[in-house]
Amino acid sequence: MPAGRLLHACTRDPSPTGDRGHPRIVGPVQLALQGRSAFVTGGTKGIGLASARALAAEGAAVTICARTEADVSRAVDELQRLSSDTRVHGVTCDVTDADAVEGAIAAAVDVHAGLDIVVNNAGGATPGSFEQLTNTAWQRDVEIKLFSQVNVVRAALPALRRSSAPRIINIGAVYATSPDASFFASSVTRAACHNLTKVLAQELGPSGILVNSVNVGLIDTPQWDSLWQAKAPETPREEFVKSLARDSIPLGRFGKAGEVAGVVAFLAGDRASYITGAAIDVAGGMGA
Repeated sequence: MPAGRLLHACTRDPSPTGDRGHPRIVGPVQLALQGRSAFVTGGTKGIGLASARALAAEGAAVTICARTEADVSRAVDELQRLSSDTRVHGVTCDVTDADAVEGAIAAAVDVHAGLDIVVNNAGGATPGSFEQLTNTAWQRDVEIKLFSQVNVVRAALPALRRSSAPRIINIGAVYATSPDASFFASSVTRAACHNLTKVLAQELGPSGILVNSVNVGLIDTPQWDSLWQAKAPETPREEFVKSLARDSIPLGRFGKAGEVAGVVAFLAGDRASYITGAAIDVAGGMGA
């Protein structure tokens, strides 16, 4: 894969519908990200890809990473087709492997001559009740959610300390503060991620590094395909999603990845320069 590709500052939300309560066409809001570099984990689909798109729309150079070369190549090609104003780079990396993460961060720093913004978005669903969850399943959930963030932040810190506007944005879940036994593993592991954000903000604040989390609720991403198959494979997916939204979300619908990405881009910019240690819910009222 080429070391860098060009990406356009897009002017349309990735998933506008025009319906009441849904996102509409939007444009850059001048968050002063020109000349800055971002690293987005899990950046090939869903919230990660939407975040990469939103950051690029505001002028940032972006590196996306994921585990499979095919997914990375496809996502870079998709971003490249938007236009040619900002560079985008793709790397394959398993974020549970600390050595691999160190190499991926080094590549991003090299390609874009520095690093200013880290978006920890990698994650995955681990369905099951307490009695169903094995130690292996618990270990995997902790590795992909918590240790992925630990690995990325540790590897990125030297470059972030050299930045004039360093940001760490961790994608979490409202289950961190409003646990739900239907999402048992996530409720436990995301609580640890929530507190990681808090203590990182305390420790890194004197260095000027801002650390925040965006806690999502039910967002319509490809991850829901596996959860649907695990929880209610006999029910049509659309019916399953509508039922969950009706029962769990005050706004009555799943969120869109672009709605999360807008908050990520805001936290990355100068307008959020006095926000650190915050957990912003993007959940349609879940957990309120």
